[in-house]
Amino acid sequence: MNPREFLHRCLWLAPLALSLAFVLGVLAWVRANEADEQEQQRQTLISDALSTEAQLRDRIADEQRHLRQLAEALVGETPGEAVLAAQAEVNGGLRRLWQSVTWLDVRNRVLAEVSGRGDDGRLDDGLSLHLTAPVGSEGTLVVRYPPALLLKRGVPWWLARKYDVQLVDSADQVIASSTESPLRAAQAPRPSYRVALTGPLRASPLTQEALTDAALELTVRDPVVNGVRPLAWVLVAGFLPLIAVTSWLLRRQMRQVQRAEVAGRTEAAWRRAMEDSALVALRARDFDGRLLYVNRTFCDMVGLAAGQLVGLLPPMPYWPPDAFEEMSERNRRNLAGHAPREGYEARWQHSSGRLVDVMVFESPLVDAGGRQIGWMGSIIDITERKRLEDRERRQVETLAHNARLTMLGEVASTLAHELNQPLTAIASYGAGITNSLTKLGVEDALVLGALQRLGQQAAHAGRIVARIREFLTRREPRHEPCDLHEVITAAVELLKRDCQRRGVTLDVTLAPGVPAVLADAVLIEQVVINLVRNAADALQARASGRRIAVSSRVAGDFVRVDVQDNGPGLAGRRIEQLCAPFYSTKSDGMGMGLAICRSIVEAHQGVLDASDTAGGGALFSFSLPLNREHNRESAHA
Repeated sequence: MNPREFLHRCLWLAPLALSLAFVLGVLAWVRANEADEQEQQRQTLISDALSTEAQLRDRIADEQRHLRQLAEALVGETPGEAVLAAQAEVNGGLRRLWQSVTWLDVRNRVLAEVSGRGDDGRLDDGLSLHLTAPVGSEGTLVVRYPPALLLKRGVPWWLARKYDVQLVDSADQVIASSTESPLRAAQAPRPSYRVALTGPLRASPLTQEALTDAALELTVRDPVVNGVRPLAWVLVAGFLPLIAVTSWLLRRQMRQVQRAEVAGRTEAAWRRAMEDSALVALRARDFDGRLLYVNRTFCDMVGLAAGQLVGLLPPMPYWPPDAFEEMSERNRRNLAGHAPREGYEARWQHSSGRLVDVMVFESPLVDAGGRQIGWMGSIIDITERKRLEDRERRQVETLAHNARLTMLGEVASTLAHELNQPLTAIASYGAGITNSLTKLGVEDALVLGALQRLGQQAAHAGRIVARIREFLTRREPRHEPCDLHEVITAAVELLKRDCQRRGVTLDVTLAPGVPAVLADAVLIEQVVINLVRNAADALQARASGRRIAVSSRVAGDFVRVDVQDNGPGLAGRRIEQLCAPFYSTKSDGMGMGLAICRSIVEAHQGVLDASDTAGGGALFSFSLPLNREHNRESAHA
C-alpha cells in the first residue's frame, strides 16, 4: 500500500483529529479570553477611577463657585445668623452638600453660623472637609461638608453599583465610603485602584494636614472569575467520544455518499442546462408563496440574481410599488388555487425601474411521491406585444380624433357662412331704420344711439364670424399693430352686464405704457372673452364674494394678460388636459373653447398657461410678443 492510498483510507480520521485540535484551541482561547477580560477590567477600573476623581474635583469646584457667589452677596451686609440663613445660596448648599456655613471675622471669630438638619446622613460629628471664601475685607466664609456625602452625591449611580468607592489615608484607614459600612471586611482579594487626590480635595487650608496622603480607591465588586469552568470540561469530555463515534459512522457512509454525489451532480447539471435554455421564465413556490426556484430567464426578466430571489416571501421586489395591494390580493387567490387556467396578465418592475408586462400560467408543483408541495409558474414576457397593441390603439384613437376635428371644422365653417347672411341683414335693417327715422325728423338720441350700437355690434359679430371662418380654414391670422388694452377693455365691456347679472365683480388693472402688439384684435378679443366667461361660470358654485381680476404687465419681450378668479380652482388639472379637444368640466360644454384659445395664442407665437392660486381659485394667462419694430418706427416718427 503506497502512502497516497494509506492517506485516502485514513481520511475518515480527519474529523477526529480536527476535533482534538479544535478542543485544544478552545481551551487556549478560554485561557487567553480570561486574561484579556482581566486586563480589560483593569483598564476600565483605571479609567473609571480617574473619571471619578475628576468628577469629584469638578463637584468641589462647583461648590467653591457657589461659596464665592455667597461671599460676594454678603459684602456690605451686617453679620448675623438671620442674614446668613436668608441667602438662597445657603439654602441651596445645605440641600446639596453643605453641613454648615460659618461667617468668621478678620480674627477668625464666629460672627454667624447656619447648620443643616436632615436625615440624609450629614451628621455634625465625624471627619469633614472645608471650603473657604473671603467676604471682601470683612471676614471669611467657611463651609463644612462630609466626605461621605461627597461620595454619595458625586459618584454616578452606575459606578456605585459596580465599585466600592472609598477615601483612604496613608495608613490604609477608611476616611469615607460609598457603602453603608466603611470598614474593610475580610474577603478574597479583589481588583482595586487608587488615585491620589488633587485640586480642591486637598486644597482646604483647615484639613490639608489630614488629607496630605489621602487617595480615592475603587474596588471591583464582581471581579472576573479565573479558571476554566467545570461545565466546559464536562462538555469537552462528552464531545470527544461523540466525535470518535461520528468519525466511524462517517467512514461507512463515505463511499455511498461519493456515488450519490456523482449521480446527483450529473442529473442536476443536465436539468439546469435544460431549464436555463428555456425561453419561458420558470419559478417554483411553496404554499406560503416563498420562492423555491427560478431559472435564468426569470432572473433576466426581473433583473435580479437567483441568490437574491430564492427564499423570499411576498411582497416580491419585482412588484410595482403603486400596485402592492392588487398584487397581494392576486397572490392570495393564486396560492389558494384560484388562478385562471388560461393564465392572467400582470405588470412587474425590472430592477432598473422599467415595467415589464407578463403572462403568467400557474400549475400544481408535485414531488416524487405525488404530493402537491406548491405551485409552478410559467411566465412569458409580453411587453413588446402590449406595446404594439397600445400603438395600434393610439393610432385608431388619433384617426377618430382627427375625424371629429375635421367634422367640427366643416360644421363651424358652414355655421359661419350661414350666420354671415342674417348678420348682414340685421346691419342693413338697422341702417335702413336709422335713415328712415332721420328723414322723418325723429331726433330721439336714445333710439338713434341704440340703432347705431345695433349696427356696430352686428358688424362686429360679422367680423368675428369672418375671422373664425378664416382661422378654421387654416388661414393665418391678420397680424396688425393693435393696442392690447383697447382689446381687453372692449371684451370686458361686452361681458360687464352679464357679470353684473350674475353678481360677479370685475376688476381691471392694466399696466400703463404697454407697447403695441402685432396681433389679430378680433381673435385676441375672443380669447379674453372666453377666459372671462369661463371664470364667471366657475364662480356660480360660490355663494357670495364672486370676483374676477383682469390685469396686464410687461415681462421682457412679452406682454402678459392674467384672468384670475376666486372660484374652486383647477383641482390639480394642468393646461394640457384643460385644452384637450372635447374635454370640458361643464355638463353642457363642448370642450372646444380653451382648445381654440390655445390655437389662437400659439398662432401669435404666444403661450397659454393655467394654474391654481395660493388663496384659492384659478389663474389663466396668455403672453403675446411685443411689436418692437413698430414701436421703434413710431418713436422715430
